[in-house]
Order: sequence, then C-alpha cells, then structure tokens
Amino acid sequence: MSLKPDNKENPFLMETIEELTRISRESSSPFWRDVAKRLNGSNKNHASLNIGKLEGLVEDGETVVVPGSLLGTGYFEKKATLSALRISKSAEEKIRKSGGVTKSLVELARENPKGTNIKILR
Repeated sequence: MSLKPDNKENPFLMETIEELTRISRESSSPFWRDVAKRLNGSNKNHASLNIGKLEGLVEDGETVVVPGSLLGTGYFEKKATLSALRISKSAEEKIRKSGGVTKSLVELARENPKGTNIKILR
C-alpha cells in the first residue's frame, strides 16, 4: 500500500508523511507508518486535542504523539515529551513551563525510529 500524499496541498504535511513513511520502511516499524497513514487521511479526521485533556491521560516521563493539532486550552503540569503535526504557541508555552518538551513528528521519529514506548492519542 502506497502512502503517497498526492491529494494533499500542504507541502509541510506532504513532507512529514513522506519522511515518516521512509523512517518506517528503514526501521521495519509499523508505528510511524500508522501515524503517516492517519495524517494521509482526510483533514477532518486529524486529531485536535487540548492540553487540558492530556493532563489526565499522560504520566510524567511519557512520550505522546498526536496525529494532528495540539491546542493550548486548559492547564498542563506533566513533564512529558509531546509531538504533533501542529502545536499552538500557547500549548508549547504551557508544556515548557511544566518542564515538558515538544518535538516535531519527524524529529521524534528520527530519535526513536522503532516507535517504542510512545502513545498515540486522538
């Protein structure tokens, strides 16, 4: 099954899907292929989570991927690594104030090509 993002107009999204697919192929890991597949689908199916919702779902030290947008409504006090296609400025500020870290999907995929010990949240 090909994951060519032919129907996408956003160059950043296309590059992200292609890079995640490449990393998945090279590492023989289905994790990043699954994330790329979710991003390649319809934009209305992309996850859109507020960090307030993550507060109850994430533990300190965990790594979490949101295949979509991470928004800044609510509070966040966990020291976790969060990655998403898009992270709002207010979400990024709140995550950093709590001692957490934000990374792009591609950056996280390069650091952890197998996708071990990472949660996907929708």
